[in-house]
Amino acid sequence: MKKLLHDEILAQRLTKDEALQAKRHPVSLMLYNIRSLYNVGSIFRTADSALLESLILCGFTPHPPRDEISKTALGADETVPWYYEKNIFDAIEKEKSKGKVIIAVELTDSSRNYDQLQINDFPLVLILGNEISGIDDSVLERCNSAIEIPMYGMKHSLNVSVAAGIVAYEAVKIWKKVNNDKN
Repeated sequence: MKKLLHDEILAQRLTKDEALQAKRHPVSLMLYNIRSLYNVGSIFRTADSALLESLILCGFTPHPPRDEISKTALGADETVPWYYEKNIFDAIEKEKSKGKVIIAVELTDSSRNYDQLQINDFPLVLILGNEISGIDDSVLERCNSAIEIPMYGMKHSLNVSVAAGIVAYEAVKIWKKVNNDKN
């Protein structure tokens, strides 16, 4: 085993043009009232690496063009399809009208484990909420369901960009498994 050199890694990656044209996984992330520009940039980078369908930025979530987002995203803000919709209820209705299932990533009295997604949960939009207050009850009422990442320690939450990575990759893994997608 040897660590790959930078050029070897680049040879395995999509170019910017290829990324813009690539067939994407049917998973989107909706960010609601995220405060940190750096969390948003990190989530752009995760969305690119997982080849997610899109990011939907809502409420006071910062959005490109912003240097702080671009710096953390390392260019992913130019390859991931995204749009900004101030009103999250409008964004939810827009995505539902496209036939998408809306699932909150939140600790609720009826959330299921994040690894329990099923084929009928796709195409999927996962909502991630504010770093302090999470997702409002009024937003939860508009969701089809909720998933949670189990918390085994003293803390009851993860950084939103970490949570986004966990649920995004798990959703892609489940999608690929139920569709026998080997790539």
